[in-house]
Amino acid sequence: MADISGNDSKPHLIFSYGTLKQGFHNHKLTKELISQNDAVFIGPYITRHAYPLVCGPHGLPYLINLPGSGRRIRGELYAVSAVGLARFDDLEGTSIGHYERLPLQLLVNADKDGVVPVDAEAYFAHRSFGEAMWERNGKEGLTEFTENEAKRYVKRQDRPHQGRNIIEDVRRFVNGE
Repeated sequence: MADISGNDSKPHLIFSYGTLKQGFHNHKLTKELISQNDAVFIGPYITRHAYPLVCGPHGLPYLINLPGSGRRIRGELYAVSAVGLARFDDLEGTSIGHYERLPLQLLVNADKDGVVPVDAEAYFAHRSFGEAMWERNGKEGLTEFTENEAKRYVKRQDRPHQGRNIIEDVRRFVNGE
């Protein structure tokens, strides 16, 4: 495997809980990065602490940065190069305030005693609407984004735009419009 660390001293550890996971729509980007040696699948992990995981407009999954609320979330851990990280950031809309990449701790998704937590990052709903998204979902969250939730996912090119961007769709969703 090529050095996936880019200019950094070590790769970025990214926790995927939604459409970037294996078997879901945006995993094609993850597979592309793996084929270019810009990402490596580490394995299944679970959050050390509980977080809300909800679905918003277009069936998009959102992890909410409210530690202690919600449930421990199951997902996949990837080691990603700086190039891969930039591609993920672009997909997740970090520059427009859709998601923000924040630290969290993970545990191997297995029942083992004495497991050392792993420090990683995940894409959380942006702080400007995260809590409102949690409230809009009745403070009821998921443990995992599954095929059942993915049935509601609408591909970007199939979404009704009507001159709106995703941030406007989020605003309308949390306001119940």
